[in-house]
Amino acid sequence: MARKSNPVKNSIDIISLGCSKNLVESERLIRQLEGRGYKVNFDPEAPCSEFVVVNTCGFISDAKEESINTILQLCQRKKEGRIGRIAVMGCLSQRYLEELKAEIPEVDLWYGKFDWPALVAQLPDLSGKTPPALWERKLTTPPHSAYLKISEGCNRFCAFCAIPGITGRHKSRPIEEILEEVKTLVKEGVKEFNLIAQDLSAYGLDIYGRQELATLVDKISDIKGVEWIRLHYAYPADFPKDLLDVMAKKDNVCKYLDIAFQHIADPVLENMRRHISKNETVELLKEIRQRVPGIRIRTTLMTGFPGEGQKEFEELLEFVRTQKFDRMGAFTYCEEEDTFAAKNLQDTIPQEVKQQRLDLLMDLQQKISLELNEELVGTIQRVLIDRIEDGVAYGRTQYDSPEVDPEVLINIKESEEENKEYVVDVKPGVFVNVKITEAYPFELLGEIV
Repeated sequence: MARKSNPVKNSIDIISLGCSKNLVESERLIRQLEGRGYKVNFDPEAPCSEFVVVNTCGFISDAKEESINTILQLCQRKKEGRIGRIAVMGCLSQRYLEELKAEIPEVDLWYGKFDWPALVAQLPDLSGKTPPALWERKLTTPPHSAYLKISEGCNRFCAFCAIPGITGRHKSRPIEEILEEVKTLVKEGVKEFNLIAQDLSAYGLDIYGRQELATLVDKISDIKGVEWIRLHYAYPADFPKDLLDVMAKKDNVCKYLDIAFQHIADPVLENMRRHISKNETVELLKEIRQRVPGIRIRTTLMTGFPGEGQKEFEELLEFVRTQKFDRMGAFTYCEEEDTFAAKNLQDTIPQEVKQQRLDLLMDLQQKISLELNEELVGTIQRVLIDRIEDGVAYGRTQYDSPEVDPEVLINIKESEEENKEYVVDVKPGVFVNVKITEAYPFELLGEIV
């Protein structure tokens, strides 16, 4: 029988769950811990350190379940003597701290989403060096690409969303601090910056008294070495239209916008408390496309929210059919406790109806995605290579965000028949020109030219 190993001393395992905003916090934590002299393992398959930290997600039921199951599995490993102490942080513990403490006493330390620096302060400093700034990070993404969180929190209070209750009010980071972080990451080899926030549109309101997203993006684009800037999670109401001029003018600002519309039928939008109408939504889309020619738009939609009858759902289908979004995600409504909808609206639509509507919506989007991708066949696209596996290079165009959007697959294995040699060294982090040869709904095939 194999002898169980003791937890590894002065070693810390970090397990990060949930969204890219959570990932940024995990990366900051890693940098702080390494700055204090600890060996840090990110998302290990088999945690075995004397200290394990779980950064949890508490947004929707599936994410909450994953977080709790992960904590329970670690408690079992602790009981078996495979790991030492357990700390839990993030959205789940921010939202349910007292309940979790009572239900899972095996966890040694509990933190919320924002007080994790106290975790670092509790650990002995093994290095004796000057601590890193709190915004500094150890990237866990490919070294040429990074998420850049520019704000935290949200003031919108949509009826279905629990985020404001978890993150609190919207708080922007100062422009100067963000620019310093970008310059630091560029020196480390980062070329692509994916700007993220719960609400990009509100950036700057709290500290400057006005929307400053356009100013921020313009300043980032002027930093030498920044090749791509991509924008995620804009809010349609009060959209900062001066941003469109920056997107149209600056070549390194990707012609890509992630903006969640959620629905289009006015009764549903009103129930959702989205503060925008169908006509305003259609006009906004028209203006975005006119002012930024060639822009690709990603959106998120929801089926089954209270007030969505068959008529409203047909309206949603027609919206998708006519707008032809380049990228789209969708989900069924699930009541979240302590939200306006949970307290004030009746969730009467059966889950099977919600799912049927979601399936119809995604079937339609698959056809649209294929149609739009087929238009790229024969064109030359600038592609950023992310990884190479078994002779195939996987990359993305400026219209594709990491993890959620289509990839471009390039067969770079030299055949004896062709003996093809490429002018560029194809490796992760390199940009190559690719001729698109085949198209599928969610991926493209191409060859280097």
